[in-house]
Amino acid sequence: MNSENHPTEVFKFCPRCGSDKFTTSGPRSKHCPDCSFSYFFNASAAASALIFDDEGRLMLTRRGINPHKGKLDLPGGFVEHDESAEEAIIRELHEELGAEVQDLKFYGTFPNQYEFSGIIVYTLDSTFIIKLKSLDNLHPQDDITGIEFHKLEDIDLNDIPFRSIQNTIKKLRENN
Repeated sequence: MNSENHPTEVFKFCPRCGSDKFTTSGPRSKHCPDCSFSYFFNASAAASALIFDDEGRLMLTRRGINPHKGKLDLPGGFVEHDESAEEAIIRELHEELGAEVQDLKFYGTFPNQYEFSGIIVYTLDSTFIIKLKSLDNLHPQDDITGIEFHKLEDIDLNDIPFRSIQNTIKKLRENN
């Protein structure tokens, strides 16, 4: 990641008063001496799904949008301001796959960062093991172009651009 795209470098003016004295006050914060406003660039919440078929293969999707259009990813997305991570993954799976969740179990959290619109976005991905009502009739929708199933040992981590997803797959491999 390019450090000039870090949020502390991109945001130059105070969002409260518009002052150009909005200065970096820590590795993830800025402060305005004119109006005393402080802002922390904390991680955004995201949710991802671990879905396995009857052969034990992991579902991966092909990204249909940037960043990293065409690369492999887990199904999921950002948590809206008024929903839980569980609600978000259920919504995302419906939007992306047309899927209905039968059961979900929390797996873990994984930090991530990616560049979007010229800014590094930090996320904390809550990952869930998901059982769908059916794997039949799933269709790539929304921001994905394909659905694939892979054996864990056959997944090339170089085809997965996000550190959080790479680390999720590494943990899965360690636990198998």
